[in-house]
Amino acid sequence: MNNKLFITAAIALGLAHTAVSTATADNASKVNYASKVNTLIGTDYTGNTYPGAQAPFGMVQLSPDNGLPGWDRIAGYFYPDSTIAGFSHTHLSGTGAGDLYDISFFPVTLPLNDAPAPLGIHSKFSHDDETAHAGYYQVRLTDYDINVELTATPRCGVQRYTFPENGRQRMVILNLTKAMNWDATKDTKITQIDKRTIEGYRFSDGWARNQRVWFRTRFSQPIENIQLERTELKTEDGHVTGYGYVARIMFATEGPSQLTFVTALSATGQEGAAKNLAAEAPNDDFDYYRNQAEQQWNRELGKIEVEGGTPAQQTTFYTALYHAMIAPTLFNDVDGTYMGADRKIHHASGWNNYETCSLWDTYRAAHPLYAIVDPKRAGDMVNSLVAFSKENGRLPVWNMWASETDMMIGYHAASVIAEAVLKGVPGINAGEALAECVKTANLDDYRGIGLYKRLGYVPYDVKEPTLGDD
Repeated sequence: MNNKLFITAAIALGLAHTAVSTATADNASKVNYASKVNTLIGTDYTGNTYPGAQAPFGMVQLSPDNGLPGWDRIAGYFYPDSTIAGFSHTHLSGTGAGDLYDISFFPVTLPLNDAPAPLGIHSKFSHDDETAHAGYYQVRLTDYDINVELTATPRCGVQRYTFPENGRQRMVILNLTKAMNWDATKDTKITQIDKRTIEGYRFSDGWARNQRVWFRTRFSQPIENIQLERTELKTEDGHVTGYGYVARIMFATEGPSQLTFVTALSATGQEGAAKNLAAEAPNDDFDYYRNQAEQQWNRELGKIEVEGGTPAQQTTFYTALYHAMIAPTLFNDVDGTYMGADRKIHHASGWNNYETCSLWDTYRAAHPLYAIVDPKRAGDMVNSLVAFSKENGRLPVWNMWASETDMMIGYHAASVIAEAVLKGVPGINAGEALAECVKTANLDDYRGIGLYKRLGYVPYDVKEPTLGDD
């Protein structure tokens, strides 16, 4: 028996007034809530959402990229587009700044369909051969007749490519140099560990400053050959920051038509990526991981059960709930280690560290929702804010991948912390949380706080260093 919130479709969608009550139910596992989600919602106009696969609040957001930059493609994918140029493992949802797109794979057969930069190697696709719901994404690349399927564990992306049996060379391109929008690649590396395993990293600078992503990938088939292309990566003044690698990974044309592979991410190093891969995805059973992801979504989405309404209304509701459960994102490895804002390795003991905290968006409704439907995770999120403050010197404004973006105004972390403490969310050290709130509120050299404390307001034309004592 699970405590659940029952709500009629009418009140959920704002159509009428009716009662809401809490109750117990034992049918959550019998309802496929994941299938009620349409992850293509929000991918048109300026919704800036991505349709790919993710576990609830997962570190990995494995999703297609159309291959072109721009405001409409901040999440990598824009519904009116007709091309796909890669499937990368990190994405942002609903933001106004474009970043991430880390560790991009793309399957092809020869000859390649190439285009001038920024599109590059790509394929056409049709929405008629595309499937998208919670925990699963599928599309057929029409130029190569390759069927692509994506799913995810919390820290791993799982892909299955079905190649045509036409005798053409089968290849997977791993492009670590590719960058879009605010993102810029600074250094990369690709190393073959054995016949089925590669690893490496991608370091970049953008909205997330000095972002570092390590990965390890295991293929279900032996690698026949790898061709590496290396280019120097330079700043505008010609300073070399590192090397950009692109790998062309070839597999036997007479081998099985299906290739499954798993990619684990980590922000702590190669050892962290290897641990995450071994712990979360020790085999190559795509269907198992898809079922696991869908069951995880069924448990999360099933915490609120909508009664009544049309199928379209239920899809609207559960897709909105889904979008509330893809960020903040898990940031520590399976053993609790994570990269702190001070660029040192820390350990979360008994709690999980979360980042990608768009606090000015989420403090009003998302975090209050977490306190109701997922209090343990809500407590972990508060602990993550407090830990970030200890490492960075102040509470975050808008943080991701161990970086403070300082995007937007306001002091929303304090609201999230105060509400959680007052509502009795478990696992929070209230004294430590209060200390970090007070510390942040008294930083005289941050965003005019010193001016406000001295004058009672912040002058638009005066900076702190030029203000006299009188």
